[in-house]
Amino acid sequence: MGMETFFNPTSVAVIGASRDAKKVGHVVFRNFIESGFRGRVYPINPKADEVFEKRAYASVRDVPSHVDLAVICVPQPAVASVLEECGMKGVRHAVLITSGFREIGNDEAEHTIAKIAKRHSMRIIGPNCLGVYDPYTGVDTFFLPRHRLGRPKAGNIAFVSQSGAVASVMLDWMESKGYRASKFISYGNAVDVNENDLIEYLARDAKTKVICMYLEGAHDGRKLMEVARKCRKPIIVLKGGITSDGTRAVASHTGSLAGSAEVYSAAFRQSGIVQAMDIVQIFDYARTLVACPTPRGKRVQVITNGGGFGILTVDEIVKNGLEMAVPSKETVKTIRKSVPPHVVIKNPIDLAGDATAETYQAAIDAVIKDKNNDMVVLITLMQVPNLSDEIVNIVQEAFRASKKPIVIVSAGGNYTEVLKRTLDENGVPTFSYPDRAVAALRALWEYSNKK
Repeated sequence: MGMETFFNPTSVAVIGASRDAKKVGHVVFRNFIESGFRGRVYPINPKADEVFEKRAYASVRDVPSHVDLAVICVPQPAVASVLEECGMKGVRHAVLITSGFREIGNDEAEHTIAKIAKRHSMRIIGPNCLGVYDPYTGVDTFFLPRHRLGRPKAGNIAFVSQSGAVASVMLDWMESKGYRASKFISYGNAVDVNENDLIEYLARDAKTKVICMYLEGAHDGRKLMEVARKCRKPIIVLKGGITSDGTRAVASHTGSLAGSAEVYSAAFRQSGIVQAMDIVQIFDYARTLVACPTPRGKRVQVITNGGGFGILTVDEIVKNGLEMAVPSKETVKTIRKSVPPHVVIKNPIDLAGDATAETYQAAIDAVIKDKNNDMVVLITLMQVPNLSDEIVNIVQEAFRASKKPIVIVSAGGNYTEVLKRTLDENGVPTFSYPDRAVAALRALWEYSNKK
């Protein structure tokens, strides 16, 4: 049975919808009201006549029309009977928010819901999860209030997570940075739908261009490698449980077996999965892989207006196994015509502290045309007095026009952050430090060779 109904249902029943603002069911139902979801939403609560001025029903079976998706927020002892009612109603997709199953050793209760789901041909996300957020359709089962947890606007980065906590932090962080999402899925214990099902679905999803994942333990490692190899989109994974103590913690979180970190890393490499090493890096890679063209090689040209930052970037290029480009004679000649005599035209090209938007324009244009480089790191330190805000427009235009990957490094305080946010919101990968920018280029280069 297809997965699309989880993300684009025409009718939803929130079972456990409550008038009590402290209850999970209250927050979930309110999310559907506030998100702009255009389908029908039914509150299910035997102790209420209405929730948010919508008629409440004692059971999902009492709803007068078909229900595509059930979001189940009742206490664990009631889950089985509620799920049985959903099956009898003809509901074929359910998000099971409730915890208290395999993650605490209650395997029998989880086996019971698995049997019910199988008997009724029902697909389940969960239990012990946040569920689904889709900014395109307004589906939002995350039980965290919108005033506490930001929701990113519609975009093309999907995020899949075994952990609800990691998913919620990522969602909030993406919104604060202006990054855009296609889908967010927290799938918890994966009694039915697991990471492999979600990769296969997202691989076909037209709105998704890159798949990010927080993974504690694969449910079927061989299947994961198989679906990853077939996927024509970048998959970036942050693996939880890479130490012995972390591995033990995984078992008490979602009930998964974490396995050897070395085995996972090797499997990722063999199947074309890009492994990120921290929460920030996963989106460093995602933003770069989704926005940049494939490089022809690994020669990197650096343009800077700060010598120290240029040197730090060179160090990172070498440490990451990339190569320093050598500007062509034509490039040197062209730039020399448009810049002061003290500008160093090598690699890095150092435009110095009196750089202007115009000198940047000349250097960028020449470097983009130079066949001696494959990728560009553009360092723009915004604090220098002669560099106007026009640099933002110049960078954006160069990024759109270039057939080579360009990443931006710009470090500083409030003024710099405002300009960086403009670039980020327009899809230009922008970083505060050279190590992050160069690592993202390395990931782009490695992925381009794997696929």
